[in-house]
Amino acid sequence: MSQGYLVHLCDREAWSAAQAAGEYRPPSLEQEGFIHCSRPEQVRDVARRYYREVPGLLLLWIDPERLGPEVRWEPSGDELFPHIYGPLNLEAVIKVEPFS
Repeated sequence: MSQGYLVHLCDREAWSAAQAAGEYRPPSLEQEGFIHCSRPEQVRDVARRYYREVPGLLLLWIDPERLGPEVRWEPSGDELFPHIYGPLNLEAVIKVEPFS
């Protein structure tokens, strides 16, 4: 499961709150205007860089064809990363799995 899918790391509490609310709105959406995502092959480096000390992470697999909000591919360093410009509609999340 990787071709064309986006991935996003979140904690269990945030995912539970999203399920209760009917959409996922991480703090970055309010602070930066988008939700940070990665391609599957980028996620390990992102986790090492930003989530090294965060326990209980989940990996959300997102089908961009099912997304309501716009996805923009934007540079960070020398790579392009997908950013979702709006709350994540839950039907776009096709799989949730523990990430360690």
